[in-house]
Amino acid sequence: MAVRNTKAAQELIQKWQVDSEGLSIPLNVEVMQVDLLSLDSVTRFAEAWNARSAPLHVLINNAGIFSIGEPQKFSKDGYEQHLQVNHLAPALLSILLLPSLIRGSPSRIVNVNSIMHHVGFVDTEDMNVTSGKRKFSSLVGYSSSKLAEIMFSSILNKRLPAESGISVLCVSPGIVQTNVARDLPKLVQAAYHLIPYFIFSAQEGARSALFAATDPQVPEYCDMLKADEWPVCAFISQDCRPANPSEEAHNVQTSYEVWEKTLEMIGLPSDAVERLLDGEEVKSHYRQEQ
Repeated sequence: MAVRNTKAAQELIQKWQVDSEGLSIPLNVEVMQVDLLSLDSVTRFAEAWNARSAPLHVLINNAGIFSIGEPQKFSKDGYEQHLQVNHLAPALLSILLLPSLIRGSPSRIVNVNSIMHHVGFVDTEDMNVTSGKRKFSSLVGYSSSKLAEIMFSSILNKRLPAESGISVLCVSPGIVQTNVARDLPKLVQAAYHLIPYFIFSAQEGARSALFAATDPQVPEYCDMLKADEWPVCAFISQDCRPANPSEEAHNVQTSYEVWEKTLEMIGLPSDAVERLLDGEEVKSHYRQEQ
């Protein structure tokens, strides 16, 4: 588990160990710290993982924020927080971990997305939503970051040759009652949890991600979309079925613009994927030397 709060993760693992007593499969979970609001932290985590020279079979980019009703906030890297946590940091992590994913091939990158991407719009000239062309709201920040993630994933899927054995997918967990609203005022959090539309528990909401990570037919499905030059990567719905993301997600030109802009924002060269596939070392310029 790569998490921001390692203490909370350890407490959760202890609870799991109690809950799993009597099962034949032993629980073996390690915790490593990573802060998605710091691209330096993401880079350091990837370096530490790759240094093990161990295979990585599945990367699930699960973390996300949706700061409902909150004012616009920026990371120390200078990026709007929804954009960084929901899109930029997972994009950087996915690319930097390619050496380990290649060792684990056939392997998968699973991005936990949202049906909210349907109302998103990405302006690559105004990724931070600061130009004044659009009024910022938490909904704008969240939905746009989720659409950007699908667009970036679609191009990553195209850039990875079939022989790499790496499948890239986005999944919708449905509407899930989790602590995604943890940073909101207590009164707003209470209202958030009362909304009857939040129909899935966290366990139920994990189904589509687990399906994408483990179902044996997923790589074949991803390869089929790639061979057909489908404009978007595989998208799995909350009921674990292939689905189509929004019409805007199919915009190939914008997707390539998002790809190029994202690589620039996360400090990677435009040919990072190709160089990593060739076994070269690639570093983000956000890696700060001590």
